[in-house]
Amino acid sequence: MGKVIDLLHGHKDLFPTNFTEMRGIAGELGEMKIPLKAYAKHVRHRPYRLNPRYKETIGLEIAKMLEASTIEHVEESEWINLMVVQDKKMGVIRICVDLINFINAHVTNPFPTPFTNEVLDNVGGHEAYSFTDGFSGYH
Repeated sequence: MGKVIDLLHGHKDLFPTNFTEMRGIAGELGEMKIPLKAYAKHVRHRPYRLNPRYKETIGLEIAKMLEASTIEHVEESEWINLMVVQDKKMGVIRICVDLINFINAHVTNPFPTPFTNEVLDNVGGHEAYSFTDGFSGYH
């Protein structure tokens, strides 16, 4: 494990360390479309009051995500999902979106996730393998 940590620290410039460095994939490389089931109904959740202790922090986090183009402002949407706020260590919060209705409405991908042993066979022999972004750890 120490070798991996040393490798990551030796190449810090390859990993984003804040939202502004996470620009996503260039639009000219392609666009992802998510097909919905024919009978799927759009869901628009009504807004709810935020816990007052989160209000300012959420505003700052949303401003950061807008600045980094992680999210974008839209005037109208057929889908309005609830925001979920989770407390993290050191007083930090994580903003998530409850997509359960959207997940239930989309057409399932016919290509299954590969078996773990197949993935390990493909990456075997390499000194290191990473699937995290080094910042959020889940993108």
